[in-house]
Amino acid sequence: MAQQIINPALFHADSMPNSAMVRLPVVKGLLGVSGATVWRMVKAGKLRTYKLTERTTTFNMGEVRALLNSQKAEG
Repeated sequence: MAQQIINPALFHADSMPNSAMVRLPVVKGLLGVSGATVWRMVKAGKLRTYKLTERTTTFNMGEVRALLNSQKAEG
């Protein structure tokens, strides 16, 4: 039986508070989409970004969870 390896970026996602700020790999992993799709969601207004520094963009964990829950309700 093949052993499943959990992406380190997702390992603690369930225990993070809604106020936590996460990076793109976590969002991609939780939503199961590519980086390009995440940026399309941002452009469409489905997800907001927050600048940590000039070159570092983050996402709010609570908003990612809300988007994930809305996608589950639709499908």
